[in-house]
Amino acid sequence: MKYPLCILCLIVQFAVVAGQPKREVRAAWLTTQYGLDWPRTRATSPASVRKQQEELRAILDALQEAHFNTILFQTRTRGDVFYRSEIEPLSARLANGDPGYDPLAFVVEECHKRGMECHAWMVAIPLGTRRQVQSLGNASVVKRQPAICLSYGGAYYLNPGHPQTKEYLMSLVREVVSRYDVDGVHFDYLRYPERAPRFPDQATWRRYGKGVDLSTWRRENLTAIMRRLYDGIKQLKPWVKVSSSPIGKFRDTTRYPSQGWNAYYTVGQDVQGWLREGIQDQIYPMLYFRGDAFYPFVLDWQENSYGRQVVAGLGTYFLDEGEGDWPAEELERQIHYVRRHGLAGEAHFRASHLTGDVKGIYRLLKEEFYVAPALPPAMPWIDAVPPSAPARLSVSSPQTGYYLLEWEAVAADSLSGTPTYVVYASDTFPVDTANPSNIVAQGIRQTSFLYAPRFPWEAKRYFAVTAVDRCGNESHDIRWPSHP
Repeated sequence: MKYPLCILCLIVQFAVVAGQPKREVRAAWLTTQYGLDWPRTRATSPASVRKQQEELRAILDALQEAHFNTILFQTRTRGDVFYRSEIEPLSARLANGDPGYDPLAFVVEECHKRGMECHAWMVAIPLGTRRQVQSLGNASVVKRQPAICLSYGGAYYLNPGHPQTKEYLMSLVREVVSRYDVDGVHFDYLRYPERAPRFPDQATWRRYGKGVDLSTWRRENLTAIMRRLYDGIKQLKPWVKVSSSPIGKFRDTTRYPSQGWNAYYTVGQDVQGWLREGIQDQIYPMLYFRGDAFYPFVLDWQENSYGRQVVAGLGTYFLDEGEGDWPAEELERQIHYVRRHGLAGEAHFRASHLTGDVKGIYRLLKEEFYVAPALPPAMPWIDAVPPSAPARLSVSSPQTGYYLLEWEAVAADSLSGTPTYVVYASDTFPVDTANPSNIVAQGIRQTSFLYAPRFPWEAKRYFAVTAVDRCGNESHDIRWPSHP
């Protein structure tokens, strides 16, 4: 039987939308180190401040258009930060001094305007090269707290074996979590330097090692830091997600060897132990590999996740001909594999390779993989109780083609924070809230929403609103009209 071309297009479009998960992490690492993703412009005048901010908005607009829901914003690079801190200096990438606004507050607000989560991505152990540290002068932690710092291979590091290192990192995290409405804290480089048998921590080991061999002691040090940070964050705000980006291969698997390069032995990250202990909500293993170096290790992470969320870190930057010149089909296969095996989602390194549409990856995600919006997965180990449904939903038309939805607020909860809202719309009643293609907007922080379809013929007839707490639990919906 032959079908008209328009019918075939509709069938293909329906099949693509039908395969979209309603719950999935779709994240991008937004790199501020060296201004790789942002900022490209330094804030030296009111005009350049506006340009700097517009660059950030343009990135977020593009990612929102492609239905990304999570931004991993590099908040601490190497001994300097992208927020107003009392502990470490502002990054010189921003301006000559204070740019006149708080970058992290700005990014959080702009993410939330677009219904996206903002996670503070913090580089933990490395402090930069000698030149970088010298550029910070007396503001550097190397100058202010030399006892917890070590020099190795032309660079400086925090000493994971020193008991005060975890307290220093916690002081930075406390600033971020208590002062800013971040949705998560994402730890990077929470590891020892790669293949560093001469890392100069033997004196610390002799003092604090208590007879444990050096490799085991190093792993225990990183675990103790992760435990302190996780517990400290949860005491401040239980709903803030705690994650890390470990090396993409934990260790050898029964399916495939790690070729002598892995998280457990090479850099001292016992990440599966962190998952087993419950001191991670999510992990973003850096699976920047192809073929057999990718697929067996995806399975290994998922099979040893202990109920926590594994988000595959994809090497999107390898599409660039100056990096790896991968074909886009490589990432297509990887995303299909990640979804087929039930991981929590994907994260792409880096944002510029997405917005620059390298090898057509942005278009591919927007038109095939991320066609419909998705809500981030819930965290039932923190709180599994959904909030109450919004009440008294009303819809009015203040002007032709626009619809104002209003409802009553849902109360906050000590474990799961103040809920946000999701608006659904459809031409069928009742609105199917299990279908992500019916999501019009998410992460709404007000109790009203102006529904403004681009074209009159795209307007929907029926609406529903749900509340979603900060742990991701979704309420029952309230409908308009209550009957068709």
